[in-house]
Amino acid sequence: MRSWIKNFFLLCLLAWSALAGATNYSLWVNGRTGGGVVGNYASFNYFGPATVAAGVNKISANWDGRSSIASQSGVLRNALDCFCTGANWCYIATHSAGDLLVGYTLAQYGGSTRSVTAAVANGAGVCAAAPGGAQQTGWNIKWVRSAAGSAGGSELADAGAWAISEPLVQDQRVATARAMYNHNDTHNVWFYMYAGARGTLYSFLLPGQDDEVIAYHSAGGVAGSAGGAYCNPSDWFCNDLTVGPGPNQGGRPKWAFHDVVLRDDGERYRHYTGGNWDGITAPMRRDMELFAQ
Repeated sequence: MRSWIKNFFLLCLLAWSALAGATNYSLWVNGRTGGGVVGNYASFNYFGPATVAAGVNKISANWDGRSSIASQSGVLRNALDCFCTGANWCYIATHSAGDLLVGYTLAQYGGSTRSVTAAVANGAGVCAAAPGGAQQTGWNIKWVRSAAGSAGGSELADAGAWAISEPLVQDQRVATARAMYNHNDTHNVWFYMYAGARGTLYSFLLPGQDDEVIAYHSAGGVAGSAGGAYCNPSDWFCNDLTVGPGPNQGGRPKWAFHDVVLRDDGERYRHYTGGNWDGITAPMRRDMELFAQ
């Protein structure tokens, strides 16, 4: 009996030790143009002041915001390996093209073998393997929140509204972005979508409701090989983007594991962060502060 009690308390002690060593992180992934220093996980220039609360142990997973998604995926994988392996877990927040980068990386590498790291990065943002050489499959990700997600592309890229020589712009063409990877393959990680609707004068290039850069079909995770016009319920001239994970008005589904948590019915939120956690990132930041703990 005494031996059983001793073993029970030993198991409890081991479990407590494992929990004590676990850390949650909030990874913020920028969109086009970048702004933060790549490899510097404390550089929040793209989003706003680093002093603002934005989830537990916030990390700025910076990439250059101009090169191709395939070439920048390695930069994101470095951050995921650093903070989302072993006993550590991550919450992820993305803006604009950051959604395309995260979706691509999960679909292409979410089932790959990763080395567990010590979560201490060098100047290039790379963490050394933890003692013992432990490995795991994929990363420990609780969920992804995506503001103005462009995994479905943007008609502004199709129309040449941005510098057409930039590799990321080529990736942001609607047909290209939608064919880049299997958007339904998130390795069971949920994407919670925030779709802004405060458009501008050139919104005629974007179908349905938009935030001046990204239309609802992309920001809302609407499935398919092409975009489409989706709107708020107050607009009678196109189908509604529905809140939640279910099909949209007209029957077209969202990608698997995609859930619209904010549809901008009041047309309040524009695309850009303004370097001050502004636009559609504002409500996402509030939710990260509340739920990413």
